[in-house]
Formats: sequence, structure tokens, C-alpha cells
Amino acid sequence: MASIEFKHVKKTYDNNVTVIEDLNLKIEDKEFVVLVGPSGCGKSTTLRMIAGLEDVTDGELYIGDRLVNEVEPKNRDIAMVFQSYALYPHMTVYRNMAFSLELKKVPKDEIDRRVKEAAEILEISEYLNRKPKELSGGQRQRVALGRAIVRNPKVFLLDEPLSNLDAKLRAGMRSQIAALHKRLQTTFVYVTHDQTEAMTMGDRICVMKKGEIMQYDTPQNLYNYPDNMFVAGFIGSPQMNFLDATVEDGCVIFNGFKVALENQRISEYNGKKVILGIRPEDFYVSTDGIDAHIELAEVMGHEVYLHLDCSGTPVEIRIDTDEYHKDMEDIKIKYNPYKAHIFDPESEEAIR
Repeated sequence: MASIEFKHVKKTYDNNVTVIEDLNLKIEDKEFVVLVGPSGCGKSTTLRMIAGLEDVTDGELYIGDRLVNEVEPKNRDIAMVFQSYALYPHMTVYRNMAFSLELKKVPKDEIDRRVKEAAEILEISEYLNRKPKELSGGQRQRVALGRAIVRNPKVFLLDEPLSNLDAKLRAGMRSQIAALHKRLQTTFVYVTHDQTEAMTMGDRICVMKKGEIMQYDTPQNLYNYPDNMFVAGFIGSPQMNFLDATVEDGCVIFNGFKVALENQRISEYNGKKVILGIRPEDFYVSTDGIDAHIELAEVMGHEVYLHLDCSGTPVEIRIDTDEYHKDMEDIKIKYNPYKAHIFDPESEEAIR
């Protein structure tokens, strides 16, 4: 079994900088978990601790039922795919994929079987006799994946493997990696700062900020039920609108527009300020509602992003193309109250 568990793990570097204070995280066997967050949030450090490339300062790290704090990387039965591909330029694709097996003295016929099987899975069989410099970025990344596959590891670790690819290649490789996980039925831990990658690939997503887990949940729950403003703003593109509002008699008021919400805790905030969170797609143009002036319209084909000024407050909404015409200037908007999110302005935690 290849579950992974962090129990009160701390990571401090030699310069006394602590990047992770108290990490508690359980990744189940055969799960695809994505670690996501801004630069410096600790996601790559977390991955490197699993790999054994970073020591655990305090706490316990398990792979399966085995404590691996003191276990060498080569003995952890993991394979890691890096952002830079890390291929040997003087070796053919075949040798790049076979090299780790050769070092382990695996029989030649077994090496040949594994390499050709992995190449077929990744659709790179025709490139086995080429050198890395003769391949495109997407092909090189598939070779790096193949090199990991042939080892039959318990755990795959992927550290921003698609960040060097262009947008079209990234989209194609995302689906390939997701399909690979389903085929191999192995535990995958994937690091990215791209929330689109996280949402489309992960069984569960761990959203991190400054070494802390902000929320660990399914993509759908992160999107529909964010625990705090950080998660709400990080997940979703364009990001959620955060609007200063007040509560009165169980209703939320923004720009004079009063809406009753089905939120039993709202009454606790009567007479107080709250943050109203509305995603762009949950607004719509109406004959009455909140006054808004169109500052900019971005026509994206089947949809339009409107950047609005609502009495000095910037708001972004997303509407269908057939709802928009270029002469629109001053409009009124409403939002779906069932999709509204309310946050405490001090703690930034969701009020549910």
C-alpha cells in the first residue's frame, strides 16, 4: 500500500527559516492529490520531503505503514518527474528510460519489455532511437514520464512538470497524465501553482499558503464551499469578486441592493460588516438591481467578461455573448443568492 501521511511535520532550513510549521496530511493509496498554492507556500518542499530530497526537521512521515524519516531516497520506492525533464542529452530515449533499471541489474529482456510497454502507453515508440535534442518539449516530458513508469514505483511525484510547455501542449499533457494515473492505479502527488491544472486533474486538492493547509478537499467542494477567502480567491478563473457589504435583518446589503440569503448564521452579524463573495458567472444582467457602468468588455467567443464599476467598486461578471451588444454602457445586475458566499472580514473565514 502506498498511502502517504505527514504527522505534525516541521521543516526548518539551516538559516533558521521555518517554511512548514505543523503539517498534517493524509494521501490515500492510489489517489491523485495536487498540492497547489502561490510561490513560497511550501508545496515543493512538501513534495521533496516525500522524495527524501529534504530532511524532516520534526514530526513523522510515512509511506504506507513505513516511517521514512531516515530512509534514503533510493530506498523509498518513489519516482520523481521534474519541471526540467532532467534527461541525459548523450543517451537515446531508450537508454534514458532504461538507465535506472540497468543500474539495478534488471535482466535485459525485462528492461526491454518495460521500456517498450511504457513507450507504447505514452505514444513515443517511434522516438526510442532519438536523442533528447531531437524532441519537442512535450515529447521530452513524455520521456521523463516513461523513465518513471518503467520503475513501477509505489508513488509518482511530479513537480510542476508542465510549466515549460505552451498552453496547447499543457492541455494535452494534463489529460495524458490523468489517463496515465487511471491506467497505472498508483499514488500520484502533483505540485503546481496553476489552479486550472489542479481542478482538472486531482481527486483531491491541498491548497497551501505560507506552509499551512488552507483546505484539503475535492475540486468541486473547493469551488462550491471554500473555507476562507484565500481558497475562494485562488480557486476559480476569473477569481471571485469580494464586495464590502453589511447585514440587516438577516439580509445582505451591497450598494443599496438587499438580498435575503438562506444562511442561518447571518443573523449573528446583524448591523455588522461582512465580505460578500460572488463568482463572475453567478451575476446576470437584469432590468433592476445593482447599478453598474461597463469599463471594459472582453469578448471571448461564446462568453463575455464585463469589467464593471459599481459606484466605485470594481466587479467582474461573465455573461453569454448573446446577452451583450457593444453599445451597452450602463446596466443593472443581480446575483444568484444560492451561490453567494459570506466571509468574516476579520478572520476571512466562511460564514456558513
